[in-house]
Amino acid sequence: MAARCQVKGLDHPTRVVPAAFLAAIAIGTAVLMLPAATASGQSAGFVTAFFTATSAICVTGLITVDTPTFWSPFGQAAIMLQFQIGGLGIMTAATLLGLVAGRRMSLSGRAIALTEHGHVNRAEAASLVRLVFIVSIAFEALVAVALWLRWWLGHGMNAGEAAWHALFHAVSAFNNAGFSTFSDSLMSWQADSLILAPVMAAIIIGGIGFPVLHEVWSRRNRRQRHKPWSLHSRITLVVSAALLVGGTVLMLSAEWTNPDTLGAMPLGERLLNAAFHSVTMRTAGFNALDVGAFADQSLSINYLFMMIGGGSAGTAGGLKVTTFALLGFVVWSEIRGHAETTIFGRTVGAQIVRQALSIVLIAIALIGLVTLMIEWIEPVIDFRFILFETISAFATVGLSTGITAQLSTPSQMLLVLLMFVGRVGTVTFATALALAQRSLKYRYPEEQPIVG
Repeated sequence: MAARCQVKGLDHPTRVVPAAFLAAIAIGTAVLMLPAATASGQSAGFVTAFFTATSAICVTGLITVDTPTFWSPFGQAAIMLQFQIGGLGIMTAATLLGLVAGRRMSLSGRAIALTEHGHVNRAEAASLVRLVFIVSIAFEALVAVALWLRWWLGHGMNAGEAAWHALFHAVSAFNNAGFSTFSDSLMSWQADSLILAPVMAAIIIGGIGFPVLHEVWSRRNRRQRHKPWSLHSRITLVVSAALLVGGTVLMLSAEWTNPDTLGAMPLGERLLNAAFHSVTMRTAGFNALDVGAFADQSLSINYLFMMIGGGSAGTAGGLKVTTFALLGFVVWSEIRGHAETTIFGRTVGAQIVRQALSIVLIAIALIGLVTLMIEWIEPVIDFRFILFETISAFATVGLSTGITAQLSTPSQMLLVLLMFVGRVGTVTFATALALAQRSLKYRYPEEQPIVG
């Protein structure tokens, strides 16, 4: 009986998913430690390889070495494969292989796929996984072609070199990874809308969440077009649009006179780069502006937007826009004196509210603890930059003020922890420590403490 319980616990999706990510990170670390992975032909060493593999698998984009100069073409290809796998999800990738081989998806396989990519009806799981694959490959290919043509024909790059840059950035953008084959990320292309626009589109599509894409895709059928949108999709689409516009306006106002960022640009470039940063600061980690030159108010804006993140069940990180919106509606309902939380004419269950509160509190506590630990380890580094780094790591954004490589090994390992927990998910990570959920057979008397 004990053996059976143990197997059941190990097979539980909320334990398989973290284990699969750990296994992928271990394999990625081993590959990046190979001499062939570096431009110098010498092993990168464990710490550098481990940090980079974690950042890639967790689709973060924080780096301790310069990607185009430190890593060889083989190493860069290995990194690209890792953030492709990390973006799609380990379990989803495994399920895809099963579908390609012609095997039917088992219920346990579906459960694992849903744990990784969010809640979707079990009957729709196989369709969702196929959609993940089709949309990912198709959109990455489309963006890669657009970037390739621009770098080749518009900027005179060698066709082969342009193709490699285009493929790498298309995959990185769709998976919200933020890795770049340029030392300054996309700062050299900040005036080129034909480069920034496709990257923005890939970030948005990849980060909006696969359940939303699935619902949009299903509306190709005329019979589906008149069905009401799900609450999840409505929240995600409306709040994402509001955050995009709001982030653009806030960045424009904060950096308008800063000569090191938007201040020296003509109006069109200011609008383009403010919009690009509004998209990338919530999840992707590419930068067309010098983050280290941001004004204090811009750093504060980035703190908030990085924490919010993108859509649930996609390649984006952060607390997710649905969590942010839900807590906002909870507060609004409380202010209005409503006993229940309603959003767009729908009542949200108390269990979902508890999950949202748990996610936020765990995230704040973990980020706060790690920030204080790194501040103690690195007393000479500005606290603002440390906080920026820890939020970026947990939210798997990848933006940095430039201090990542300056951090000591213990501090970098703390960032690794944040990237892993942020990608796997706070609730999934916590639930993975227990074999099964247990409901109490008793209930204590109710009493109301004083609040406030």
